[in-house]
Amino acid sequence: MAELNLKPLGDRVIIQPLEDDEVTASGIILPETAKEKPQKGTILAVGPGAKDDNGKLIPMNVKVGDKVLYGKYAGTEVKMSTGKSVLVIRENDIFAIII
Repeated sequence: MAELNLKPLGDRVIIQPLEDDEVTASGIILPETAKEKPQKGTILAVGPGAKDDNGKLIPMNVKVGDKVLYGKYAGTEVKMSTGKSVLVIRENDIFAIII
């Protein structure tokens, strides 16, 4: 895993998208333009959590290392110095933890 020089704030998390296979089960190689945007990823960093109306910290439900399912167009893609892209999204854009 590459060095991560980002620290998410509030209820945001940083996700490394999991790339789908480039070859279908029947052996067809998919070009980059035909691939669907990933919706699964691994959490690399987690913010401290959001605050409620009284200023009390609401803890996060996810942790570093969790594999999650998130919205197709959720978050903001950030290009790292290593050339890899990560996603910065809010916790409420995460649908489920994959177990």
